Amino acid sequence: MDEQTQQRRAKLSALRDTGRNPYFNGFKPLHHASDVIDAHGEQSAEQLEQVDDRYTLAGRVMALRKFGKAAFLKLADRSGDIQLFVQKNSLGDEEFDIFKKYIEIGDIIGVEGTPTRTRTGELTILVDSLEILTKGIKPLPEKFHGLKDVELRYRRRYLDLFINRDVLKIFKLRTSMLKFLRTYLDDRGFWEVETPMMHPLAGGAAARPFVTHHNTLDMDLFLRVAPELYLKRLLVGGMERVYELNRCFRNEGISTQHNPEFTMLEFYQAFATYEDLMTLTEDLLASLAEHLHGKTQLPFGEHLIDYSGPYPRKSVAEAVAERLGVEKESLEHKARLLELAQEHEVPHDAAWDEGKLLMALFDEQVEETLIQPTFICDFPLSVSPLSRKKEGQDDLVDRFELYIAGREIANAFSELNDPDDQRSRFSAQMEAKAQGDEEAMPYDEDYVLALEYGMPPAAGEGIGIDRLVMLMADAQSIREVILFPLLRPEA
Repeated sequence: MDEQTQQRRAKLSALRDTGRNPYFNGFKPLHHASDVIDAHGEQSAEQLEQVDDRYTLAGRVMALRKFGKAAFLKLADRSGDIQLFVQKNSLGDEEFDIFKKYIEIGDIIGVEGTPTRTRTGELTILVDSLEILTKGIKPLPEKFHGLKDVELRYRRRYLDLFINRDVLKIFKLRTSMLKFLRTYLDDRGFWEVETPMMHPLAGGAAARPFVTHHNTLDMDLFLRVAPELYLKRLLVGGMERVYELNRCFRNEGISTQHNPEFTMLEFYQAFATYEDLMTLTEDLLASLAEHLHGKTQLPFGEHLIDYSGPYPRKSVAEAVAERLGVEKESLEHKARLLELAQEHEVPHDAAWDEGKLLMALFDEQVEETLIQPTFICDFPLSVSPLSRKKEGQDDLVDRFELYIAGREIANAFSELNDPDDQRSRFSAQMEAKAQGDEEAMPYDEDYVLALEYGMPPAAGEGIGIDRLVMLMADAQSIREVILFPLLRPEA
């Protein structure tokens, strides 16, 4: 035990000896720091002398300066912080003595008092009643000041939140964003639903799953990689507009853009096409930016992103051809795709078909260049096992992905509702899995059975919520927008 912790524990014991409960639970704050600021932030010292408003606040002591018979404190609550002024003649001899001996930075206190201004002009609460509500045993680590240890901030997010107010703002923005997304879809006739987190088959996306085991049924289950196949079963059941805003799990790498546990919004609309969802997505993002920030042009790193729309629309082949300076038609030939992959040192397998090679070129050469919102459309059939074929072009599907700031934000398509076509594509996925593709989808016979009962023509979309928060908060790492990101165990 370090010396400061020992000293704090000694004070905790001494405080108990006075008959005080260092973890008192009966104090009821009626106000927040922001209430004081909103009501009196523009009033002068003279005007405040005529005010008899009283405030009851509770929060954490973030700064403390004691001198003689008085002290200044900074009190922080969920709304912000405000200065307190404690005097012996206002608090009384006994209470001031308790305050001076036992209260330290990091403790949680409750106070009552009236607003005033100090000689320097700072709005302050003149305290006439004070309670110790929680005695902090651990001192706040100095390394947090100046954000010097980023990993420690993530490991001890509980400290990060009250020490770094900008971090708290990010999660307040996230809460506001989630509420807006639900309201946006609710207002358009979508129903929020809940589907299983544990799946007997890891379907709905090309991803490696986490595996668990159910003892009673003696069967393996998979944490869901996507809710797609369950949500589309609901379309079969007559729920024509549905959405789910919840967690997905993929047993993949960790980076500034990836966390194995992440939040996804997926929604499905019967009698709609992927083009309808492009229009909806443009309106949704513009409305979201306006709701959160009051404008549609927002900074992200060195860029200014314009969400107002309409967004450019390019096919995968057009985007690759434009980036590499080649003819679009040349990308229809496997030999040319292999040449380009070798020329640009793009990781690939010579056994891949034209669709996979084209997507490898796109992922490595194009994706990071798409800064302003851009819809990439007309994906190859071989990488889109759940999408509807494009009329007249059986090697392509009606699908788009939305890219912003060089990263994928959304994936959508007109849904495949032909059960025979779906059965054939699942069979192709099983062949790919047999050849070593760990991300290939399993054959879901029950889903095909549902399609045989008839799923209406529909379109669906998934939006990565964590990445969307990153954009809206101008956060460069996904760990900044997830309260408790996955980290390696401490050594």
